[in-house]
Amino acid sequence: MTKKVYHLGNCGTCKRIIKELGIGEEFDYQNIKVEKMTVDQVDEMANISGSYEKLFSRRAIKYRSMGLQDKTLSEQDYRQLILDEYTFLKRPVFIVGEQIFIGNAKSNVAAVKAALEAS
Repeated sequence: MTKKVYHLGNCGTCKRIIKELGIGEEFDYQNIKVEKMTVDQVDEMANISGSYEKLFSRRAIKYRSMGLQDKTLSEQDYRQLILDEYTFLKRPVFIVGEQIFIGNAKSNVAAVKAALEAS
């Protein structure tokens, strides 16, 4: 079963969630700042989640600095922005088998925990 987490190594929130879940070597860790995401990886995440927009973080500093809040973005725009700039990926992203969990909301962390207990 695939178990992967896309995260930022220096992100306190990502570290806290990984520690809270108690995950270890069974996961493939990818620090997206050090190891750039590939087109295939981003496409796989979008295929599982249903859209690129679900992966996109509007909290990224560059979102406002690039004036993106004033634009209507397409799925292809979201895809390209995530590929061009890792900060646009809503983090952390956990893939457990055929399921994907995006972001740091408490409900999302609880869902990851439940999926891990079920696997």
